[in-house]
Amino acid sequence: MTEDEVLAEFRAAGALLEGHFILSSGLRSPRYLQCARVLMNGARAARLATALARTLPDKIKVQLDLVVSPAMGGIIVGHEMGRALGIDAVFVERPTGTFELRRGFSITPGQKVLLVEDVVTTGLSSREAIAAVRAAGGEVIAAAALIDRSNGRADLGVPFYPLIKLDVPSYAPDALPPELAAVPAIKPGSRAAA
Repeated sequence: MTEDEVLAEFRAAGALLEGHFILSSGLRSPRYLQCARVLMNGARAARLATALARTLPDKIKVQLDLVVSPAMGGIIVGHEMGRALGIDAVFVERPTGTFELRRGFSITPGQKVLLVEDVVTTGLSSREAIAAVRAAGGEVIAAAALIDRSNGRADLGVPFYPLIKLDVPSYAPDALPPELAAVPAIKPGSRAAA
C-alpha cells in the first residue's frame, strides 16, 4: 500500500483527526491517528496488517515464532499480523505500570519475536515492551508498526518496519506554537499522558 492508500483507509474510518491532541508520551500534536477506529473494521484491519507483513524481509519472516504487541493499541494489529504471518500473537500489558505477560501467555526461551505496534511516536512503549519480551526469554528480532510518527527518528534497538512514515510535528506542552495553544487539548488515546 502507498502512503496515500494507507491515509485513505484512516480518512474513510474517520481516524485521521485534526485539532490539539495530548499524546501518550505527554507531547502535543495538531494531528492524531486513531488506530482503534481504523482497526474496528475487520476487513480494513486485515488489509493493513497484510500490507504491513509484506514490508518485512523474507529473512526475518522465516525466523519468526511469535508476534507480541503492547496493550491496548497494539492488540488488534498484533492479532492481525499473527494471522497474516501464520503465527500466534500475544500481548503484554501494564497492570502495575510495567509491561508483563499475563492471561496465561508465555514465551519459550529463545523464541524469535516480532514486536507490533499501531503507532510509534517516541518509541518508548516499544522499547518497554521489547524489554518485557526479553525478560520473559524471547528474542525480539524486529519491530513493525502501521504508522511511524517519528518519520524514522525513533530508535527501537531492533530493525523497524513501519507501513508508512509520517512527519507529524509534536511539541512539549510548554513550547506550543500559538495556533495550537489557541485550541483546547483533548486526550484521545488509551492511557493517561505522561
